[in-house]
Amino acid sequence: MTKKSSIQKQVQTQTQTQTLSPQQVILARLLELTAVEIEDRVRSEIMDNPAIESVLPESVDHFEVPDMDADAMNETSAGDYRVEDDIPDYHGWDYHSTSSVAADIPTSADVSFGELLLEQLAELPLDDNEKRLGEYLIGSLEEDGLLYKALDEIVDELNIYNGIYTDEQQLLRILRMIQSFDPAGVGARSLQECLLLQIERMEPDDSRRLQQRIISEAYDEFSRKRWDLIPEKLGVGDEECKTAIAEIVKLNPRPGASLAESLGLSRQQIIPDFIVDVSGDDITIVSNSGILPELRVSNEYCAMLDAQTKSGSSESKAAALFLKQKIEAAKNFIGAVKQREQTLSATIEAVVDFQREFILSGGDESLLKPMILEDVARRSGYDISTVSRVSNSRYVQLPWGVFPLKYFFSDGVATSDGGEKSVRELYRCLQEFVDAEDKSMPLTDGELMDKLKEQGFTMARRTVAKYRESLNIPVARLRKE
Repeated sequence: MTKKSSIQKQVQTQTQTQTLSPQQVILARLLELTAVEIEDRVRSEIMDNPAIESVLPESVDHFEVPDMDADAMNETSAGDYRVEDDIPDYHGWDYHSTSSVAADIPTSADVSFGELLLEQLAELPLDDNEKRLGEYLIGSLEEDGLLYKALDEIVDELNIYNGIYTDEQQLLRILRMIQSFDPAGVGARSLQECLLLQIERMEPDDSRRLQQRIISEAYDEFSRKRWDLIPEKLGVGDEECKTAIAEIVKLNPRPGASLAESLGLSRQQIIPDFIVDVSGDDITIVSNSGILPELRVSNEYCAMLDAQTKSGSSESKAAALFLKQKIEAAKNFIGAVKQREQTLSATIEAVVDFQREFILSGGDESLLKPMILEDVARRSGYDISTVSRVSNSRYVQLPWGVFPLKYFFSDGVATSDGGEKSVRELYRCLQEFVDAEDKSMPLTDGELMDKLKEQGFTMARRTVAKYRESLNIPVARLRKE
C-alpha cells in the first residue's frame, strides 16, 4: 500500500486593495451631516480634543473654491505640521455673509429620509463595494421611497460611469436588504411590491396570508377597485375578503413621503444647506452652514510635543506619543472639515450650472434638464458615491421655495425631435391633463398618449399607463364622476 505524502505549499499572490486614510473616513461621515449637525460636530470635537483651537471670525469674507483638479481636491493625506504657517486652518465658506439669512430660517434637529436609510445601511456587515452599491441605490430612490429606475439601468450607470462592476443579481441582493429597512415598503419597485413588503412585516396569520394573495394574485382587480370580483377569483368568503381589503387600504403607498411628514420635515421646517439667489442673469450661491469657528492645531500643543520629544526620557516618550496622537487627530479633522466645504461647494456649483436655465426661469419645470449623479460627478470632479452622499441629505432654498437637492435629479425621456426632457416634466404634464379633464368623460391612456405627443413626448400607451400609475392616478373608468 502506497503511503500518501503530505506536502505543504506556500503560494504568494498579489492583490490590490484601497485603504482609506483617517481623514477620508472622517470626511465620509461629515458629508452626511446637515447644516445644524456640522455645527454640533465641530463644537463636540473642540471639547474632546484640546489640540484644536477655535477662533470665531469677526466677519465672513467672500470665499472662492480653489481652482483644483479632481486629484488635488480628493487629496486627504496630511503631513507633519511643525510651524504655524504649515498648520491648516478652516473658515466656513460663504459667497456672502449668511447670518441675516439663516436667522429667518427655522431649524430642525431631525434626520432626513436619506440619512435614516444610510444609518441603517451602516449597521449591515457589508464590504466597501457593497456599501457603495447600497449608497447608490438609496440615492436613486424617489422622495416617496420607491425605486422607479430599472436595475439593469443602474448596473450600466455603475459600470460605465463609476467603474463599479456589478450585475443585477448582486444589486438585487443589496436592494432586498434596503427593503428590510424602516419604514416598511421602502425600496419597492412598484406599488404592488410596496404593499407586499408592508404585508410581510405583519404577524403571520390567516389575515396576512389572504392579504398577500389579494395583492399577488388579484392585484389588477384590487387596483381597479373591482373588489367584488376578488372573492370568486381567490375562492374565499365575501366578508373575509372585505376585512382583508380594509386592512390593505390602510397601508402606505408612499413610505418615504410619510416618513418626512412624521419627522416634521416639511419644507417650512427644513433648514437649507444652500441659498440660491437670482438677480437678472446672475445666480448667487450662499452657504448656510452658519458661522463656524476658525479651526487650527494648537501652537501650545505643538510646542509641548517638541519639548517632550527632545527630553528623551521614558515618561517624555509616552507623553510625546499622546500629544502626537491628539495633533494628528486634530489635523485630520480640520482637513476633513475643510474638504467637506470644498466638496459641498463644488457639488452645488455643478448642479446650479447644469440647471442654470431652469433656475433663471423661476421654476419652469419644462426647462429642468435630465440629470443623473454621473453628470454632477463629471462637472464637480468627485466620484458618484461622493455626489450621492451629498445629494441625499441636502436642501436648497430657491426664490420660490425650499427643495431637496435630489429635486434637481431626474431621468430623461426621449422626445419626438430626438432630444430629451426630464421625466419630472412628463409627470407635470400628465397631472395637468388629468386635473383639467372632463370628469364625466375622463381621458383614457390612449388619449393621454396623444396629448403627451403634442408636448413632444413619444411613447406607447403601456408606458403612459406606467407613469400614470406612478402618480397614483386611477384608470379613466375609476376617475369618472
